[in-house]
Amino acid sequence: MKDQGCPGRRRKWSRRFLLTAAGLLCSFLACGCSNSEGKSGKAPADENETKLISVGFSQLGSESLWRTANTESVQNALTQENGYFLLFSNARQKQENQIKAIRGFISQRVDYIIFSPVTETGWDTVLKEAKDAGIPVLLVDRMVSVEDENLYTAWIGTDFEQEGENAALALADLLEKDGRDETVKIFVLEGTRGSSAQTGRSRGFEKVMADHPSWEIIERRDGDFTTALGKEEMTDLLKHVSDIDVVVSQNDDMTFGALEALQEAGYTTGKDGDVVVISFDATRKALEMVQSGEIAIDVECNPLQGPYIDDLIKRIERGETVERKNYIREEVFTAENVSQYLPDRTY
Repeated sequence: MKDQGCPGRRRKWSRRFLLTAAGLLCSFLACGCSNSEGKSGKAPADENETKLISVGFSQLGSESLWRTANTESVQNALTQENGYFLLFSNARQKQENQIKAIRGFISQRVDYIIFSPVTETGWDTVLKEAKDAGIPVLLVDRMVSVEDENLYTAWIGTDFEQEGENAALALADLLEKDGRDETVKIFVLEGTRGSSAQTGRSRGFEKVMADHPSWEIIERRDGDFTTALGKEEMTDLLKHVSDIDVVVSQNDDMTFGALEALQEAGYTTGKDGDVVVISFDATRKALEMVQSGEIAIDVECNPLQGPYIDDLIKRIERGETVERKNYIREEVFTAENVSQYLPDRTY
């Protein structure tokens, strides 16, 4: 479905003119919208700079290497040199912080709001407030579940369900090559419960799993996409479960923790190891582990979404019709192909 992505543009100049107000950043900092990644905003200083496109960006947190790369990609794309004035907020994994930040962006009458939602639900009210203010909302990375999809203009990110399918298909291929047809016992280390990444990857994996009756999920744990909790949950599981064939970890940071726990408990991973490890994100550190054999499969989730956001905003500014969903291409990495990608991996 296609939508005209420029609601409320008749008030564009009035919002940009407000950027000259000396108190913009001071009042906004009360909403916690400082840049914890080291790139603070700066109010436009002269008349020419009032023509910058003002964007409020609420990032869900900084819980992983992937998230840091995603934040930096957006910040590097939406610079003053490229025609933007960017306000950034780190929600630190709390939905209430994001809602507060979005309302702050609305009160400052920015031209666009972009955010990566902590969870899928609970956004109808604040997104209606943005729509009523005539501010287009762009979702980044994760999706929202709202009664009216017209509350947001477009979404840019990866196909989480396809990622889950890709992981399961790669596992099926690996098991077939190894000639394994006995029951395969799988432990799933899930990300933040209710996030679109967690629900999509789980749904996609289980969709393929339905075609493999010998696969059995013995347990699921919530690792919240962090290394510390990934290790904690893996360690606790190994206290009462010893027969594990596969660990499916829904992001690299949890995988790093799970690997530590497995190694400390005496398990080996890799081609001839005790456990097959599957991960998601494909950060450089994880791809090096794919190359060494510690991780068998890593499904890419591309964080470099800043240029796509820039392109989408520029198209809306030109009055073009934009797609509501915009997917980014991704790869699946194994020991067979990872070496050709590693040299160019920057995150």
